[in-house]
Amino acid sequence: QVQLVESGGGLVQPGGSLRLSCAGSGFTFSRAVMMWHRQAPGKEREFVALVTGQSGGTDYADSVRGRFTISRDNAKNMAYLQMNSLQPEDTAVYICKAQGAGYSYWGRGTQVTVSS
Repeated sequence: QVQLVESGGGLVQPGGSLRLSCAGSGFTFSRAVMMWHRQAPGKEREFVALVTGQSGGTDYADSVRGRFTISRDNAKNMAYLQMNSLQPEDTAVYICKAQGAGYSYWGRGTQVTVSS
């Protein structure tokens, strides 16, 4: 059974940092492109960042480039999103996604709230 379980969300003040984690199981983690998306209230889900399976290449949405860093540990079947310099507009549910040839799996998400 495929599972993606996110953790690490919470309430943080503007300018603060959080590290999100995504634990994957039930699929060949090392071959999947791992992504983070986010969805704010009343808005559509949007891409945040991705890391490829083998080479570890990364890409980011312009809105988070330079502030967020995505990484993975294939030995632990984990993906991470380090978020720095958080702003209120980063408030959203952050959702982990695994994508490969012919499949895509989504987690349930973890809430990130940036507020003073």
